[in-house]
Amino acid sequence: MEIPVYQIDAFARTPFSGNPAAICPLKAWLPDHTLQAIAAENNLSETAYFIRQGDTYHLRWFTPGVEVDLCGHATLASAWVIFEKLEPGRTAVTFQTRSGELQVTRKGDLLALDFPSRRPEPVRATPPLLEALGGNPVEIWAARDYMVVYESEEDVRALDPDMTLLSKIDRFAVIVTAPGKPGEHACDFVSRFFAPAKGVPEDPVTGSAHCTLVPYWAERLGKTHMYARQISKRGGELYCELHGDRVTIAGRAAPFLEGMIRL
Repeated sequence: MEIPVYQIDAFARTPFSGNPAAICPLKAWLPDHTLQAIAAENNLSETAYFIRQGDTYHLRWFTPGVEVDLCGHATLASAWVIFEKLEPGRTAVTFQTRSGELQVTRKGDLLALDFPSRRPEPVRATPPLLEALGGNPVEIWAARDYMVVYESEEDVRALDPDMTLLSKIDRFAVIVTAPGKPGEHACDFVSRFFAPAKGVPEDPVTGSAHCTLVPYWAERLGKTHMYARQISKRGGELYCELHGDRVTIAGRAAPFLEGMIRL
C-alpha cells in the first residue's frame, strides 16, 4: 500500500520555521493502531489524515503518542494540500472533526481557521506546575490546558521547563504567555506550548492554544484583532480575531516535502 504524504510548515513564511505537519490523504480509514504507528514514525508534533465525504472532509490528528481533539497547524496544512494539490482553485473547505465542523478559507496568502473559542477561567496555582515551569508567573488560568501568564516576553523566552515534572500535570498541556514587547518584531502577545505527556515536549506553533489565548488577550487588551507570535526555537506568526464563541486564526504555509509512505 502507498499513502501520499506532504510535510508542510504551518504558520510560516518559509521552510524551516513554523510548525511542520505531515498530511496524509486517505481513500478509506486505516486501523487506528496503523494511523498511530505512522504518526510515531513521522515523529512530528502532528500527523493529520483526511478522507473526502461529499463536499467536505473528515479530518483526524495524531501526535507521536495519541490522537487529539483539536489541532490548528495540521488543519491549516491539510487545507493547503487540498487547495494546492488536490483541488486547485478551491478557496474554502469544511472539515468534520472531533471538535465539530471546522472551516478554512483562503484570504490572499493567508489561510484562516474558524475554530471554537475556549475561554479560560482563573485557577489556583499548584506547586508541581510552578516547580516544573519556573519563573515568576503573575496569573494562572485554565481551559483544556493550563495558561500561565508572565509579566514579559523575556520571562517566557527564559523558561526551561522540567519536562518530567510537566508530564505529570492534570491538564492536557501548558501554555505560557506574556504581552509582546515593542520594537521591530512587535506583536500583541507571545506564547510557548508544552505537552510532554502527549509526546510533544515543546510545540513550535500551536493553533489550538490560541482558542484560549485569543479570548484572554482580547479582553485584557480591549481589541478583537491581534497579531501573535509563538516564540519557540522555530517560531511562528498568527493573525487572530475574536468573534463571540469563535476565533479566527490565520497564517501562511510553506511546503517542504512530498512523497509516499509504503506499508
